[in-house]
Amino acid sequence: MIAYYYLLGAILFEVTGTMLLPLSKNFSKPLPSIALTISYIASFYFLTYAIKDIPIAIAYASWGGLGIFLITLLGYIFYGQSLQWQSAVGLVLIAVGVAIVNIYKT
Repeated sequence: MIAYYYLLGAILFEVTGTMLLPLSKNFSKPLPSIALTISYIASFYFLTYAIKDIPIAIAYASWGGLGIFLITLLGYIFYGQSLQWQSAVGLVLIAVGVAIVNIYKT
């Protein structure tokens, strides 16, 4: 069960790093650039602990899928990026897919 906490940490740090990318202005702003670099390093660090107990395919699918899901939603909320109804359906399918993969993991 602790592996899923590590996976959650990896996802949250990856999302944080990605959300800081526009604020770094192509790495010209030091504070956001340092924060996003630390976030990505922390994400991979936590991911290495998650894959000790979770198969790498499951962990990576969850990390990628939930990361995309959260970044799309946060991009809509914080950066005013458009979110068409087709995108919303796709996000729901990603969430369902991640749930199915984790429920029926081998």
